Amino acid sequence: MRVLVLRALGLGDLLTAVPALRGLRRALPDAEITLAAPGWLADAVDRIDAVDRLLPTEGLVPIDYDSPDLAVNLHGRGQRSTELLRATRPARLITHGPHVPWPARQHEVLRWCRLLAQFGIACDPADLRLPPLPRTGAIVVHPGASHAARRWPAARFAAVVRALGPSVVVTGSPTEAPLVRAVAQGRTRMGDLAGLMDLVAGARLVVCGDTGVAHVATAYGTPSVVLFGPVSPAEWGPRSGPHRVLWRGTTGDTFADRPDPGLLGITVDEVLEAARSLLGGGPCPGSASSARVMSG
Repeated sequence: MRVLVLRALGLGDLLTAVPALRGLRRALPDAEITLAAPGWLADAVDRIDAVDRLLPTEGLVPIDYDSPDLAVNLHGRGQRSTELLRATRPARLITHGPHVPWPARQHEVLRWCRLLAQFGIACDPADLRLPPLPRTGAIVVHPGASHAARRWPAARFAAVVRALGPSVVVTGSPTEAPLVRAVAQGRTRMGDLAGLMDLVAGARLVVCGDTGVAHVATAYGTPSVVLFGPVSPAEWGPRSGPHRVLWRGTTGDTFADRPDPGLLGITVDEVLEAARSLLGGGPCPGSASSARVMSG
């Protein structure tokens, strides 16, 4: 049996779909499961035991696949994603639609598990973990995010780096090099996706915004402090594990060209208090937090 799955999005999107992909694997153990997703995610896809093959697909473009026995839309609810899967001429299609309504304000992990459940495919929403790697003891600070609305100010990240000491490594993609330099004070780690995932997997703490690195920390059980702004952590945050989520309780425009006001309301002291509690140092004296702190 040949199964085609569409999830042509980013790193965090891929990792939140792991329980659904593993549900498909358990339901169809002898199937060849092909994932249509961006080629730059190849290393992350290789770490997911539920996928046999990556079909490089950069966004919502025609899919180079013909006549799957089953096509599964884990990309979204838009007409375009469904049309692209229909164009592959599947014998059967699983997608949201008139008879399978899109649930609003639902955690991304649950959304796809519940879609498959409606077609008789059981998934475990807690089945997010990737195979563990040895711990190195680094503290990873990742200041970048795909949109400005989710980027906490570089000066505040720099203050966190100074306070947490010499074990900190600041990470980012090549396109984020100016931001990383502004934060890092010489402690940078620029590299490919494999290196970033290995670093996060081995870290003793990750501090980042609502971005793909937060989901890597969840996948490896790495303690993390995650700063949320325009999007509620009830939809995209860690659902369990050694994590602290800081959020002002407000939502906004994810695609805004400036940091979300709620994100700006989170202080350096609040981040350091959450970080030190996960590192075992307890709260910082005199740093009472007024942001919401959520832990799994």
